[in-house]
Amino acid sequence: MNSLGDGRHMRVCLSEAMLLLILLLCATRSQAADRDWPTYLGDAARSHFSPLDQIDRRNVQHLEVAWVYHSGDAREDRSQNQCNPLIVDGVLYGTSPQLKLLALDAATGRELWRFDPSAENRHPGSIAVNRGVVYWADGNDRRILYVAGNYLHAVDAKTGKLVPTFGKDGRVNIKEGLGRDVTSLYVTATSPGIVYRDLLILGSTVAEGPGPVAPGHLRAYNIRTGEMAWIFHTIPHPGEMGYETWPPDAWKFIGGANCWPGAALDEKRGIVFVPLGSAAFDFWGGNRIGQELFANCLVAIDAATGKRIWHFQFIHHDLWDRDPPAPPTLLTVRRNGKTIDAVAQVTKSGHVFVFNRETGESLFPIEERSVPPSDLQGESTWPTQPFPLKPAPFTRQVFSADEITDISPESRKAVMEQFVKVRPHTPFMPPSREGTIIFPGFDGGAEWGGAAVDPTKGILYVNANEMPWILTMVETSSESNPALSGGEQVYSRICAACHGVNRSGDPSHAFPSLTDIGKKFKKPDIIQLLGNGRGRMPAFAFLSASQKDAVAGFLLGETPVADPAHEASAGDDVLLREPYTHTGYNRWVDTNGYPAVKPPWGTLNAIDLNTGDYVWRTTLGEVPELTARGIPPTGTENYGGPVLTASGLIFIAASNDEMIHAFDQKTGAVLWQTKLPAGGYATPATYMLNGRQYVVIACGGGKSGTKSGDEYVAFALPK
Repeated sequence: MNSLGDGRHMRVCLSEAMLLLILLLCATRSQAADRDWPTYLGDAARSHFSPLDQIDRRNVQHLEVAWVYHSGDAREDRSQNQCNPLIVDGVLYGTSPQLKLLALDAATGRELWRFDPSAENRHPGSIAVNRGVVYWADGNDRRILYVAGNYLHAVDAKTGKLVPTFGKDGRVNIKEGLGRDVTSLYVTATSPGIVYRDLLILGSTVAEGPGPVAPGHLRAYNIRTGEMAWIFHTIPHPGEMGYETWPPDAWKFIGGANCWPGAALDEKRGIVFVPLGSAAFDFWGGNRIGQELFANCLVAIDAATGKRIWHFQFIHHDLWDRDPPAPPTLLTVRRNGKTIDAVAQVTKSGHVFVFNRETGESLFPIEERSVPPSDLQGESTWPTQPFPLKPAPFTRQVFSADEITDISPESRKAVMEQFVKVRPHTPFMPPSREGTIIFPGFDGGAEWGGAAVDPTKGILYVNANEMPWILTMVETSSESNPALSGGEQVYSRICAACHGVNRSGDPSHAFPSLTDIGKKFKKPDIIQLLGNGRGRMPAFAFLSASQKDAVAGFLLGETPVADPAHEASAGDDVLLREPYTHTGYNRWVDTNGYPAVKPPWGTLNAIDLNTGDYVWRTTLGEVPELTARGIPPTGTENYGGPVLTASGLIFIAASNDEMIHAFDQKTGAVLWQTKLPAGGYATPATYMLNGRQYVVIACGGGKSGTKSGDEYVAFALPK
């Protein structure tokens, strides 16, 4: 009897010991997660928040460079690196300007391995920028998942080798499974997917201009096998909700409505919150007239099944490229003594929409207001658009004569001369042949860097641009432009938006000039580029051989030759579908290259989402030559988001003065800043390793006319 009692006592002790061991392991894992930066933008809620507090208001001014890593593949002031790296168990995972996947020792910056997606003659096609990767682990099976070109890769986190059991030899072609043939179209993903259990929920980046465009359907892939688990049709198929908000059979030929900035996940509820972009073509929608669900929506989706729970549409029948620019942010707010789990979405127009996560109910009033009609052929604007009444916009909304720059009398005069020629500005003034002011600009308001939030305090921090742009539409038919050759016709439809109608390029967006292209490329090279794409340039494989030849001839200055046996192709039909194109994404600047609007040009804003009131607002970035003239800091255009820490700091680079800054969360005061080797147009990450807190930023540059870089730079306090 005593031995039986001793056995029971031993089993109880073993059970208690096992429980303690499990609790200890869970605590250790939790502490490791707190020290790491294991997920894009910090966590699945996309909060940009870290609980680390070693670097604080008292010591931040002592930060120094801890290490610098060079990937060695920046390219001629045209490449960028927008990656928010992950840090897991002492290893940093990120990408290079040419989208090589990197594993670095997070304490020293020493390279552990790199994976090149274009190695072994397996070029993935056109490669866009990359903003982050995904880490997934199950025991010793640890994988990095990311997209380069049109392939989703699964890479062993320990070795840097493809996982052969995933997809086909470690890759999945994301052009497949979209419900129609998009082989010749542009499909990639610039932002990482999000993990729910063993699923990777992945959006995409597709083309936006005239011509054929792939649909942006949202998909979930089994992380172990690469098989598609579910698909949510963002342009509904027959019988699905929203089908009637499009022209009949729109799903067969309309593209876009894609989740390009990434999504947020409520892991407890199993809800993924997906911001969806506009339908293509961005600025003329005569072939897609209707409300267009689920374009320009925030959609709450069951992460396990892909079924819609609720949605809200920010823009009806978008003609302004006003798609949600960043992942939404999950937070908790207080109302009338109660806590509400909320989701907040910032917009390019400078608004914040806040919803109850479960029901989709807006936590602030929203008003539908009448907007101007269009006078373009075949176009019909939606008569109203939604405006949140609170919080107030974090950017100015109207570019009036009173807002014209006063940096100098000469600048004001030059801008005024153009101001009287374009259409008077009002929100949602439709695209026009005279020129329509887009303000805030195509790049926000808010941009893909998104907003940061302390999840428990309800304060949202968002950086913003205030730059006017001018959108000018031009007719594309040969009847409207009889002087244009065939090659020039095609160029005006598919190339001018990036490279300009005069082929002069856009250095601020790293679009090169094509005026002297013959010095670098021969005709067969140009034809090959049109068919295959290169770097950020998508492939135009839908063009016929004669169309590619004509475009190449036009760029090289050849005299066009009439071809009576012109080769008909799908490209002809598609290019005739839209009667307009536009003259490019044109920032409105004065004679010195400064924005046409009075400062501020870049800001950082703190908004209390419990009340909808502002806590503070300050400029982000500086133009040194203007400061030297005695002009207060103006702020600059900025790309990349903020990171918050529990010690009350905001770390953000983003500004085109190539600085990284630390702001005080309470006051908005700058506590520290230093120059980077190239612009940090990315969101930083922060982590703790060996008792030392680091802040790391990708310095890829290449935007706003600044130099390109290939560095990751990590800062820490002195040892």
